[in-house]
Parts: sequence; C-alpha cells; structure tokens
Amino acid sequence: MAARRCSHSSVLLILCCLSVFILADSQETTPPGDQHVTEVDNPRTASETAEETAEQPAVEERRWEATPGDAAPETELPSPVPQHKDDFQEELVIRPLHSGDIYASFQFRTLWETDFMRGNKVSHYRLFPKSLGQVISKFSVRELHISFTQGYWRTMQWGQPFQPSPPGAELWVWFQDSVTDVDGTWKELTNVLSGIFCASLNFIDSTNTVQPSASFKPLGIGNVTDHRFLRYATLPREIVCTENLTPWKKLLPCGSKAGLAVLLKSEKLFHSSFHSQAVHIRPVCQDWQCKATSWELRQTLNVVFDLHTSAQGKREWSLFKMFSRTLTEACPLASSSKIYIDVTDNPEGEQFELSPATPLLSQAVVLGDRRTFSVYDLTQQITFGNPRSLNLLIRWKSSEGDMLRPLLHAERYVAGYGLQTGEIHTLMYNNHPYRAFPVLLLDSVPWYLRLYIHTLTVTSKGKDNKPSYIHYQPSKDRVRPHLLEMLVQLPPNSVTEVTVQFERALLKWTEYTPDPNHGFYVGSSVISSLVPSIVAMDTNITQERPLFSSFFPSKEESSYFVRVYTEPLLVNLPTPDFSMPYNVICLTCTVVAVGYGSLYNLLTRSFQIEEPSPGLAKRIANIIRKMRGVPPL
Repeated sequence: MAARRCSHSSVLLILCCLSVFILADSQETTPPGDQHVTEVDNPRTASETAEETAEQPAVEERRWEATPGDAAPETELPSPVPQHKDDFQEELVIRPLHSGDIYASFQFRTLWETDFMRGNKVSHYRLFPKSLGQVISKFSVRELHISFTQGYWRTMQWGQPFQPSPPGAELWVWFQDSVTDVDGTWKELTNVLSGIFCASLNFIDSTNTVQPSASFKPLGIGNVTDHRFLRYATLPREIVCTENLTPWKKLLPCGSKAGLAVLLKSEKLFHSSFHSQAVHIRPVCQDWQCKATSWELRQTLNVVFDLHTSAQGKREWSLFKMFSRTLTEACPLASSSKIYIDVTDNPEGEQFELSPATPLLSQAVVLGDRRTFSVYDLTQQITFGNPRSLNLLIRWKSSEGDMLRPLLHAERYVAGYGLQTGEIHTLMYNNHPYRAFPVLLLDSVPWYLRLYIHTLTVTSKGKDNKPSYIHYQPSKDRVRPHLLEMLVQLPPNSVTEVTVQFERALLKWTEYTPDPNHGFYVGSSVISSLVPSIVAMDTNITQERPLFSSFFPSKEESSYFVRVYTEPLLVNLPTPDFSMPYNVICLTCTVVAVGYGSLYNLLTRSFQIEEPSPGLAKRIANIIRKMRGVPPL
C-alpha cells in the first residue's frame, strides 16, 4: 500500500510539473495581439495580476542596466538601487578662430556613484576604468589632475582655452587626511601613473615637487584647507607622443572604436600647433543638497589645427580634413553625445558657412561670455543623414571681425648676460578698461637657480605694487626647489611686472643632461584669478550644462575663475667641456704608445749579430764534406 501511495503521489507530481511547463510555454509563445484578446475574453484572477505586478519592477531594473543612458540626472535624488550606477557623456566643441585656425576640444565624462573615502572595497567596474579606480582606492586620492601638453597656447591669438595646461607634463594631487606619509605615497603614485600613461612621471621627485599654500584649491566637493595633503609637480621637457595617447584612449568605455573617440587619430592630432590631453578625477555632488556623492572622471583633449600646415592655406575645414575620418555613430554606452559649433560671431552666416545645417541652437556662459552654439545630437539617427556619415564642413566667407581680447594674459622671460647671474621677468596684463582684480602668482624655480629674494620687485604703471600676501620657501641644494606665491592687485588696463634676480649654480658632472648645451627647463608660472564677468555666471553646480562650461565651479555671479600659464624658461648653466676627457684619453694613449713603448723596447730587447748566409757553392761543399765526415768550411 505504501508503494502504491508513493506511485500515485509521483504521478500527481509529474502531472503538476507538466501542466506548469505547458502553461509557461503557452504564455511565452502567445503573440501580443492574442494576449490582449485573452485579457478581454478571459479575465485573469487576482493572484495572476499580483504576480505580474510583482515581476514588473524587476523587468524595468534590467532594462535600466542594459541602457546606461537612462540613468537619473544629477538634479534628481539617487534611486535606491543597490548596484553602483554610472553614466558616460561625450562632447566635441569646435571653435573657428579669427586667425583662420580651428580649435577642437573633446570632453569625456564618466560619473560613478560610489564612495572610496569611506574605505569601501569595490570589485565591480563597468564604465569607470579599473586601473584608475584601484589607484584612487590604494593611495587614498581625493583629487587627481594630470595633463600632457605639446606646444604653447597663444592666448592673444586664440583667446582663453576651456581647460588650460602648461607645456610638458603637470600633476597635482590632493590626498585624503588619512594618509600619514604623504611624500612616500606621492612617490609611489607617480611611479604607478608613469606606467599607466607610459610617461616619464617617475622622474618626479623632491627636487621638482612643491607644496602650494594658496594655489590649486580642490575643484570637487570638500573644502580642504590643509595644504600638507597637496603635491604639485611639472616636467616642462616631457615630450607627448602616440605612446601617451594610446593608454589615454583605452580609459574610455568605448575606446577608439565608436563615438567621438574614432576621430582621435594620432598622425593628425600630433600634426598640429597645439595638443593637450588631460585626466581629472574628483568627487562631485549628485543633487543640489549634496546628500550623495559621485566620482567624476573627466578626460579632455584640446587641439589647434594650423591654417597653413593642416588646411594648405584654404579657409575651409571639415571633420575629414582635420581628423581623416567622419562620424557614423555615437558611443553605445553614452547617455549624451553631442557636437557644439561656436557660431557666436556668425549669427547670420556672414563669416562662415556651416553644413549640414542644424536647427538646434544652445547658449552657454563660457569664460564670462554668453556664447551661442549649433548642436548636433549624435544619439539621433537623423543627424547622420541618409549615407549614415556626418562630415561637418566650415567654409569661411569673410576674414573680417575682431577677437575679444582676453582680460588676463601673462608672459615670462629671462634677462641678463653671462653664465653667472640673471633675472626672471613675469608680465601680467589686465585688459579690463575699468576693473581691478587680484591674482595669485605661483613660481616654482629649481634649486640650481639661487634666487635673491631681496631683489624681488613688483611694479604697475611705473609704481611699486606691494603684494598683500607672500609665501616663500627657500630651496635646498639637491633636495627641494624654490616656492614663491604672491597675491597681487592688478590695476585696470595695466601691465604688472614681477622681477627677481638669481645666480646660476655649478652642477656636478654627473648631474648634467646628455645635451647640456641645450639648456635647462624651468616650469611655467601659474596665475589664478577671479576675473570680472560680462554676464551673470551660473552658480548652480548640479544644473545640466555642457561639459566644457562646467569644469571650474562658480561661486559668484559677477566673476569666473581663470588659470593662466606662462611660457617655460630655457636657462643655460655653466657647462664644462665634456669633450676634454676624450682629448685627455687620446693624448695619454699616444704618449704611452710612443714614449713609454720605445723606452720599454730599449730596456728589455736583446741584440745579436747575425752572420750573412753562405753562398750556394759553399753550402754544397759543406754537404759533401759532411757526407765524408770532414768538418765544414
């Protein structure tokens, strides 16, 4: 009986399983139209309705994961999703310059809703690059800013850039207050970044690292005032090439396979007048209340194409002429992919013609001025047209028009003669007609240029201009450089000159570079200021704005932040004649070979008198006499 009951129960279990499979199969194979008919003809029970409503949020959550562009904007409160959400945006800004050159700025931003500052261990990476995430976590980095630049930005010809950078390599990092050995962490971080970006950042040491007290405040959230956790260094002689661009592109979610990154062709980018690539990592707020934070990775690339070398003297530009490629699609992982063309100086199309035309216009406050842009949304299929290829064309009609002069500009040069003493001159221009504003000047001078700080003078319009704040840290030979920071008030429409004398040191012969007669580079001066704005600035940091206009936070509506870099200096030092060892070696070897060799031969060689050889007849006679047993002749 027990066996019979078990058999009956097993049969019932098998029948129930078959009915469930048949029901599930019928629900999957029923077309949508039949489902609607079934809903009308056969009303469902309350249990089935409850089951479907319970399954609906799971479906929506999976759909959001498959499409990262549907993430909530920063102005909304974060949704209670347990996974770490991230978002990726890409932009390209093209600004035609009055000189006929063209300025292109790429902006890539990745937002990641996670928090390294609380010691959370993150093992899953989606859009944010894992190599940089591990760097932030291991070295307790609060902010990281690194740039590689080839060429010098000509401010008076091109205006202010969206994101300035000095020639060579620049690195400045804010560490968290939990770091105990900042110098040791800084050294390890530079070595790791050197391997990630394939650069010479491992040459950063204490001799070219400074600790600014007023410059380089954090750009993200958190008002950190303890400058002990800040380190700043430059390598003005760093050469930027393809090996630096390749790892930079690999940090993008789509790499260089799709989206705006397909335009980043190395042979075109480096055949330009100016090229700069940078990586900025900082914590930002997710909403206006700043209840939750996100990590922002912003990758920027700025390039200026010359009219004569890139366009063969023709005032006509296109994507294909600049980058040798056209656009066919946006990055599939990007929630926003747009191209902005600056048409502020071309309201009616009298200066240049833009094709294909777009009806979408946008206005943004950039560097204290309201600019108008033509917008191309790459996420819309209509943007690419019928051949599915977008090749923007800018054809100039007239070269008339004046560029708006930048309100703040700076220059730097070395004066003097000889190889013993010299003088460094820094010129700061305030082009505002009636407004004066303060600037913060930072100078980092190597230890082998010994500054005479008592000779420091600041003059404006022929009068002494006393700085309101001076911070000076003297150098130590082969240990640390000079650090000079000053807060100077620039009068309106004036030129302020800062001069200081120095003495050149004599290096050890092992401290010279392989080409010492080329000279030694001194990093650029850094000038930071809040410049008066023409229009009211937007102080809402969470409002949706273009990426190129939202990097530096604005805390006042009447001014905007500007950072200006001067030219790097090339200084000659007293250099010994490095060919002298070669001459000494050659002369010594000659003396040893000729003089000592001859004397040695005379003292050690033995001389013997050699008899002349006998004739043929005599040798024959001696042979015969030998055969006969007679002594030879």
